[in-house]
Amino acid sequence: MDIKNLLILWQIVQILIGYNLVFPIIIYLIYLVIPRGNEKNKSTEIADYAIIITAYQQVNTLVPVVASLQRLRYSKYLIYIVADNCDISSLNFDDERVIVFRPEEILSSNTRSHFYAINRFKRNHNRITIIDSDNLAEPDYLDELNVYFDNGFSAVQGLRCAKNLNTIIACLDSARDIYYHYYSGKILYEIGSSATLDGSGMAFTTSLYKECLGNLDIKGAGFDKILQKEIVERGYRIAFAEKAIVYDEKTSQSDQLVQQRARWINTWFRYFKFGFTLLFKGIIGFNWNQFLFGLVLLRPPLFIFLILSIFCMGLDIFIEPMHSLIWLFGFLLFIVGFFWSLYMSNADKRIYASLRGIPKFMFMQVLSLLKMHSANEISVATTHFYDKKIDDIK
Repeated sequence: MDIKNLLILWQIVQILIGYNLVFPIIIYLIYLVIPRGNEKNKSTEIADYAIIITAYQQVNTLVPVVASLQRLRYSKYLIYIVADNCDISSLNFDDERVIVFRPEEILSSNTRSHFYAINRFKRNHNRITIIDSDNLAEPDYLDELNVYFDNGFSAVQGLRCAKNLNTIIACLDSARDIYYHYYSGKILYEIGSSATLDGSGMAFTTSLYKECLGNLDIKGAGFDKILQKEIVERGYRIAFAEKAIVYDEKTSQSDQLVQQRARWINTWFRYFKFGFTLLFKGIIGFNWNQFLFGLVLLRPPLFIFLILSIFCMGLDIFIEPMHSLIWLFGFLLFIVGFFWSLYMSNADKRIYASLRGIPKFMFMQVLSLLKMHSANEISVATTHFYDKKIDDIK
């Protein structure tokens, strides 16, 4: 291959990496010019919700999450706890709406736990919402989800907010979440595509959930990645309900972050191929939702494309110096977009103060990258350290 062809290949590689820096700004500009309807219809139907909580090995956070769900203003729901490989002797809920299951065999899988509950429903619930064992829900959580179901959606992702900002790591974890919630949740949904699923704080019609995952046995992390692909591939959109709020525990310790991110990185490498499937399906079928969502699924984790971009800019100083200035401009757009997401999300001042820890945060994620091949053997769940009381939630 001659020099000319090598340079063309190098430019193609740079475009494939560099678009990740400016993609959020591009979809935000689309958001500014696309007209959107503000009014949402409400029906008089009282849907029956099954709230499924999965726990693995730990039950210490279940009492607060159930207490938050008992304060829901909505009237028709049951809470199903699947305590997989747990000692449930300490769990005593004096509420007929709370059903506790302890599977006879260890399931070690979110979807196995979900279907363990589904197959034992006390009544025919027409909607399901998934809550993590460390989440706390706002009292109007189900009411806010209903707004989108009543407007014809069959899948809805709520907003996961940080319930702890007690360390720099927790604050940086929250900053990352805010960035993704804003662009891959709110903005993506508002421009006619789908919000990405976050693993909890999400809801579906029971029929759609069973249709998408009923015939799959998913092991390890990443069931939400498979689920969102199955939903969008079937032609559905995933709505983003920014007022349907659950509070989620952010990683607060270094070893916790490395183990969690190792699983997440492993999951991206296993499932990013779904992006190609949806991208081509969207092109062939002229489906904006599938096309745009496919692009989103192909985006690597934040720290990976940032490191690759720095590497490209450094090489361009020697190969094509003018292109390094383009990279610099791309980084400036990324930084503006990142801070804009924090500003528009009313981020806590502690999150802004924590940004000085970004280099260490990225280094720990590089360590996670080195451990990704053994990620699913590390653990099937994140250990929870932070204990936030239900009374702290308004």
